[in-house]
Amino acid sequence: MTKQTGRLTLPTDADIVEETIRLKNLLGADALRDCDGTEMPDALLNEPVKKYATYYTTRKDNAWAEQNPEEIQQEYLISNRVTARSEKLCIRLMEGFHTQQLKVNTLDDPKRWWEVIDRTTGEVVSVDDWEFKKELEEVEIKTIPYHEYTVSFLAFLIWDPVHMYNFITNDWKDTPHQLTYDVRQPKTQKYVKEKLKRWCEENPQIDVVRFTTFFHQFTLTFDDKKREKFVEWFGYSASVSPYILEKFEKWAGYKFRPEFIVDQGYHNSMFRVPSREFKDFIEFQQQEVCALAKELVDIVHSYGKEAMMFLGDHWIGTEPYGKYFAEIGLDAVVGSVGSGVTLRMISDIKGVKYTEGRLLPYFFPDVFGEGGDPIGEAKDNWMKARRAILRSPLDRIGYGGYLKLASEWPGFIEEIQSVVGEFRQIHENMNGTKSYVAPFKVAVLNCWGGLRKWMSNQVHHAIWHRETYSAEGVLECLSGMPFDVEFISFDDVKKGIPKDIRVIINVGDAYTSFSGAENWIDEAVVTTLRQFVDEGGGFIGVGEPTAYQHQGRFFQLADVLGVDREMGFSLSTDKYNEKNPQHFILEDIEGDIDFGEGTTRIYAQGDHYQILAMDGEYSQLVVNQYGKGHGVYFAGLPYSPQNCRILLRAIYYAAGMEQEMKRYYVTNVDTEVTVFQKTQKIAVINNSGKECQTDLYINGDFIVRLTLEPGEMRWLNETM
Repeated sequence: MTKQTGRLTLPTDADIVEETIRLKNLLGADALRDCDGTEMPDALLNEPVKKYATYYTTRKDNAWAEQNPEEIQQEYLISNRVTARSEKLCIRLMEGFHTQQLKVNTLDDPKRWWEVIDRTTGEVVSVDDWEFKKELEEVEIKTIPYHEYTVSFLAFLIWDPVHMYNFITNDWKDTPHQLTYDVRQPKTQKYVKEKLKRWCEENPQIDVVRFTTFFHQFTLTFDDKKREKFVEWFGYSASVSPYILEKFEKWAGYKFRPEFIVDQGYHNSMFRVPSREFKDFIEFQQQEVCALAKELVDIVHSYGKEAMMFLGDHWIGTEPYGKYFAEIGLDAVVGSVGSGVTLRMISDIKGVKYTEGRLLPYFFPDVFGEGGDPIGEAKDNWMKARRAILRSPLDRIGYGGYLKLASEWPGFIEEIQSVVGEFRQIHENMNGTKSYVAPFKVAVLNCWGGLRKWMSNQVHHAIWHRETYSAEGVLECLSGMPFDVEFISFDDVKKGIPKDIRVIINVGDAYTSFSGAENWIDEAVVTTLRQFVDEGGGFIGVGEPTAYQHQGRFFQLADVLGVDREMGFSLSTDKYNEKNPQHFILEDIEGDIDFGEGTTRIYAQGDHYQILAMDGEYSQLVVNQYGKGHGVYFAGLPYSPQNCRILLRAIYYAAGMEQEMKRYYVTNVDTEVTVFQKTQKIAVINNSGKECQTDLYINGDFIVRLTLEPGEMRWLNETM
């Protein structure tokens, strides 16, 4: 009998005490929490459950911020690009930014911390050739006519970006704007530590302090119409101040430039190949932030409370796969689960006692209102999360927002009951053991490697983008597959590929950090990978893998992949491509393959390729024999149950271990199987919204035919 209580956190508020107690008992919740815009009612403090309190280290204290304006948080911004039409140009700094969120820093020397750049030549304009007009918030520049110019400058964050987001999303009217303050700076740092001690003393009934998060907000900048202007979940643009940057210069041994952050106007997004200086800055920030975060966690522990970190909001510097994260000493990490990928981003974290996921939807009026579909969102979110949980389980789940909205939506609580029941069932059947995985590892290769595990090809976690879904789908598929997945960098490749890695995947657009850009003209990289495949390894490329125009090739491992991309330079060379879809990879597949946005003008070449799918005269799915190993190319691979099956088969083919695939196997592409050998439990899940039949194989032998209801998870005994 599955345990009906535990592993669940529910939100509450001051106006929903009785309903909170009812739902706590109905759903078996063992923890209650507040969240932004809500309060933990005194009437619930004596309930026999854990109480979480959201704790803000950087906001919700406007009085301190107003008294110490020099210690308000800061962000590097870049002005609009403006073309000079004479030998003088004035650039209005705040044009296009929201002046309720950001204010130009007029306290620190602009000629020390700002840069004016001639974007036509890429040269920095001498500080002697520009002046800051403080009253007008303009920079006047001596210019070359018809050259384009920008100003990179510091601005104070006078409205916390997350509070602004929640204010706009929930249509708050009378709530004061929350200012930020920089905990890294000495005066504020001392104040925040003493404030935390007082808070712990004044809240003895709170068991878990949920830091939201620590000190620096990911880049979330609004335009003059209160729309999101720039969002980068991995962005370090708002982790700067002259105080911090001077410390960095001493640590690094060289002068800091705004361009390390602003990076030609891209604000060093995850898609940019990180410069040495930017990687240095990330490491410096991790060291400093984690050390200071530890001091706050130690304070919490000294009062007998647990410390939990929200993986979001002000999380910059607390990279959970960085070298210093475990030193913080956190009890737990909690984060929003928008997909299997974002679940693995949380559940794979080491150095904490437990992990917790906030399942979607959040109980906000944009979903629980006219035109919303919270039940549909909950079903879709759970089906993606469930397959990843079976591979790498969260310890707990929960929800956020306004519980009253959820309780008043017909049928939604019943859906939550189903989700929570299945979650507890998974834990009961796995009993703390690991699911079966193939006898080899799969590695994802990009510029970030293990630092950004499960974070590739994303702008903001779980947010759909037309430009990324065809690549991010690879990770979504992998999140629920029977493989141990590593994330490796090009530096890792040059050190040698570990023997337990059998397949390497490179996915992304050309010249991005995920494809690799100039790393593909590094002799050590390409020769190491060629040898790896030649000696029996597998290499899978998606989109524009190994792409860098060089020496008559666009894909630098075209010989391994069996394909290249026509860039217009080889149109004079005839290509005779013909499709032959009879292959191990497509044996389960019926109908067309979804390549998403795909990649155009791909042609097969060499002597050992086979084209499995084509679009007109060009190729979309190609396999290639390379020595003892295999290459596989996909034009794109968005997430779908069918594409998961295609990738599963492609990995086993690339590894040269096709027979191993049916160690545990189900035939219907809408279904997947997970096995816990130590408990002898087998889970078969239906990832579709329709009834389906599927055959279960163990050790290559047919065992049983199953009929599964839409979205069903069926448990079997391995010894059946």
